[in-house]
Amino acid sequence: MDFSDLLNARRSVRKFKSTPVKSEALVRILEAANSAPSAHNLQAYQIVVVREKERRKALAAACMEQEKIVQAPITLVFFADPSCVVGKYSKLNGEKYCILDATIAASYAQLAVANEGLGTVWVGAFEAEAVKKALNAPEYSIPVAVFPIGYAAETPGKQTRRTLRDLVKQEHF
Repeated sequence: MDFSDLLNARRSVRKFKSTPVKSEALVRILEAANSAPSAHNLQAYQIVVVREKERRKALAAACMEQEKIVQAPITLVFFADPSCVVGKYSKLNGEKYCILDATIAASYAQLAVANEGLGTVWVGAFEAEAVKKALNAPEYSIPVAVFPIGYAAETPGKQTRRTLRDLVKQEHF
């Protein structure tokens, strides 16, 4: 798919069919995330693939009871991993860079999901400690995004976007 077409086709999907996602598609999505640029190429993030329904239920509970996480056959959870940046940056910058790394990787994955003809939505409403508990994540990890992934059971319309004139400033505000 042409990149502009991909950007225009991507939608936030909140209702999913139970149809399984092919392993090859998941690998391509994860490879896309792995190809994302990162600070000092440290790739200071981890991705957890969640297939088990009971674990997805626990994850949904951690995400303010968002049923779409249980509905979708796969959920990806992106964690910033500050342990990867120890000694490279100050604590403040290191945490910032690993959060940026995780969100860039998540963005690449989100586009790859759309390219595979699948749907997802970026879930950012969650209780971090509960997400970590549901996935047995290390204490130092920082959850940044939860992506339920599957075949769409809805066809969301195109959302209106701000105009570039409203969004972009030249040289200053």
